[in-house]
Amino acid sequence: MSSTAFNYVTAEKAPLYRAVMRAFAAAKAHFIVHLRPEEISERLDAEINCPPGEIAAALEQLVAWGNLLAQPDTGRVTTVEDFYRARHLYQLSRQGEAAEAALATFDELLGRRGALQAVALRDIRDTLAAIERLCHTEDPDAGRAHALLRDLSRVFEDLADNAQAFMAGLGRSLDLRGIERDAFLAYKEKVIDYLKRFVGDLAVLAPDIAQLIRRLDGPVEKLLIIAATREAEDLAPDMALEAAPETTEVTNTPQLEQALQHWRGHWQGLQAWFMGNHNRPSQASVLQSSARHAIMRLLEAVVRLNEKRLGRSDRSADFRTLAGWFMQCEDDGEAHRLWRAAFGLTAARHLSIDEETLAAREQTPVSSQRSWWDAPPLTINPRLRATGSYARRGAAAKIRDRGKARAQLAWQIARESEQARQARRHLATGETTTLSAIGKLDEGSFRYFLQLLSEALASADNTEAAIHTTTGDGAIEIEMEPLAADQRAQIHTPSGIFSGRDYQIRITDLEMGA
Repeated sequence: MSSTAFNYVTAEKAPLYRAVMRAFAAAKAHFIVHLRPEEISERLDAEINCPPGEIAAALEQLVAWGNLLAQPDTGRVTTVEDFYRARHLYQLSRQGEAAEAALATFDELLGRRGALQAVALRDIRDTLAAIERLCHTEDPDAGRAHALLRDLSRVFEDLADNAQAFMAGLGRSLDLRGIERDAFLAYKEKVIDYLKRFVGDLAVLAPDIAQLIRRLDGPVEKLLIIAATREAEDLAPDMALEAAPETTEVTNTPQLEQALQHWRGHWQGLQAWFMGNHNRPSQASVLQSSARHAIMRLLEAVVRLNEKRLGRSDRSADFRTLAGWFMQCEDDGEAHRLWRAAFGLTAARHLSIDEETLAAREQTPVSSQRSWWDAPPLTINPRLRATGSYARRGAAAKIRDRGKARAQLAWQIARESEQARQARRHLATGETTTLSAIGKLDEGSFRYFLQLLSEALASADNTEAAIHTTTGDGAIEIEMEPLAADQRAQIHTPSGIFSGRDYQIRITDLEMGA
């Protein structure tokens, strides 16, 4: 593209040039290719007001930059004078159309409001299920396979782009400067409900999608080859390949290899989004964790907003404002009046003083108009400032050293936190096992296990059905399936033996590596 294609964006009359280019783009969208200057004036009346002479000059400048093409308008020539008179039809050039399309895309992406699309998750799951059924057919239909993969790619790209835009926009929306409390509280309620619904849908649908992707890891290759072959056959001939030997097959051509790499890259991106590993978590789990943290940030923002409403102010900000007022004072007298109004430091004749100070004042009287800086100092008991009364007679109370108690409390908190982390690492491995295979648990791990077990059983409507749930904070995923009724499990703990019906269980840490 020519380097002058975007000159109309930064030129002196950029609003006029932009309006003219938008008029041509809108006309082409309605299948109108050529426009005359008077037609452009009619289209610009509602957007910008300028004389016809300026529009004609703008058209000539856009032609000089290469954004428009001009050709003689001979359709209305009736006389020789009309033939020699400069009349032109204008249309978008290729580089002008590309520049305007680029600017439209820029404006669209800049103002996009992202969304967490639970509907897209369902579409991805249903499309993957249809692809799995197509893989099991002996002779898959090429058009059907290409359409399914294309739909899957589009839905997945929209989901990823919108999720990224939504989380970035949510972070900017938490800025509380200049926002009304009632408006923010209403916004907070809607966003939290929205995030909770998406997190719930993601927790339910992401495992199903990941399972479908695992089953399709090998069979989907033949559909990728079919789609790539179909695209390679529809490509126009490459001039650089005309000297190659003639062949009617598409196999092993550069076009096919490029298309196949494109589809494999899309499939690998889908795998990385929904399937993680020990070194790198899936993007779905990262998004789920980010959504939960966004809920916490919203609640923290509400706390900050309530603190402002209750009158808790930033003392440093108050002092900065007061310093600005002092700078605006015209003289020292006005500054002293501001000082007394702000801090209340006036004559202190009402203070109670001891006998020595009173005798000194009687010998050398001090006027109430005398500055504190020049007056003799007053000896005031520190307790008088705090309580308004003198210190009691006798020895001062001993100060209790609470260092040992604080150290003991910190040690206990660190010990409990470490036990919780060890229990989480021991139990939330993501591997399928049974309750009877757990065998023995220490006190901390058993307490954590009981907490997970109670949350899982509380979410089940039928004790004979499989259980698939997440903890209240969304950090742990629990899958349980009851075994035969006569199969029992025993877990040995320091407090005794825990026994009950045996279950097949898998506990997964969704925040591992996040």
